[in-house]
Order: sequence, then C-alpha cells, then structure tokens
Amino acid sequence: MRSIALPAALLLALGLAAAGPAKAHDYSAGPLKLGHPWSRATPGGAKVAGGYVTVTNTGSDPDRLTGGSIEAAGRTELHTMSMEGGVMKMAPLPNGLEVAPGKTVTLAPSGHHLMFMDLKRPLKQGERVKGTLTFERAGAVPVEFAVESLAAKEPGKGPGKEKASGHDHSGHDHGH
Repeated sequence: MRSIALPAALLLALGLAAAGPAKAHDYSAGPLKLGHPWSRATPGGAKVAGGYVTVTNTGSDPDRLTGGSIEAAGRTELHTMSMEGGVMKMAPLPNGLEVAPGKTVTLAPSGHHLMFMDLKRPLKQGERVKGTLTFERAGAVPVEFAVESLAAKEPGKGPGKEKASGHDHSGHDHGH
C-alpha cells in the first residue's frame, strides 16, 4: 500500500471539519417537536445551570411543559425571567408553561428556562447530558442536553462567536 503525503494545511482543514460544531438534535413526542435541548458549561463549584429548548405543538390540543431533569442535577424547576425597573427578576412557574396548538414556546437565556439545581458536577462544553422534559399530556420525554460554551446565547455558538450574556446562572445561588 502506498502512503500519500498531505500538506499540513489540508490535514488541519480536514481535522477542523471533522471536529465541527455540534449538530442540532431534535426529538418528538406525539404532536410535540422538541428542538435542540441545550445548556451552558458551568465553572467548577457551580450549583445551578439553565436548560433551554424550543417546543412546537403541531397538534390540535394544548400541552403543558411542567418540568424536566438532567442526570447531573439534584432537582429542576421551570422558571421565568423578566426585567422590572432595570432589575432582572426570576420566579418559578409552578403550574408549568402552556404550549398551545400551532404555537412554539422557546426556553432561552434571559427568558423562560429550566433551572437545574444542586449540580453534582460541572457541565463541560461539548458533552451531552441525559435528561427528560416532562409534559402534562405527553409525559416524560427522554432527551439529551448539548452543553455549549459558558457564554452561549443560543445553541451552536462557541467561544468568540457571541458576547457574554447579561445573566449567567452558573455562579448564582438562588436560595432554592
């Protein structure tokens, strides 16, 4: 067999292509379409992290996101965030979040989100963390949360592709 010498630049390009960004991952649960569950990497010692996803209801009946979980957290709550008088406020959504027929609900930084609490270990960029999303009608749906960069504002945005968000849960203790 004959070996072929490849220029270093070509080898680098091939390596970068193979290691490209994490591909979006989607799930379905009946009429619900779940788009790219994700979280941010957390620094060592962090006790909380946020979980994000888009949920589209293609059916004719409403459903309600009531919570979720990841294997790396002791407990999870569904939260909302809002700005009041220049102060960011966060509150649990004990009754969940309705996903009306034909509508999409987006959980994203600085908005509705899952709050993963009592982290057992840091979340590391590039890993996938097994978890579930829980719905009133669809029940518990197994998913994997892709862990993005510490500063990601949306899935698939690595370091240097975005500015740090205005609020990062990883360094906060919300007293829960």
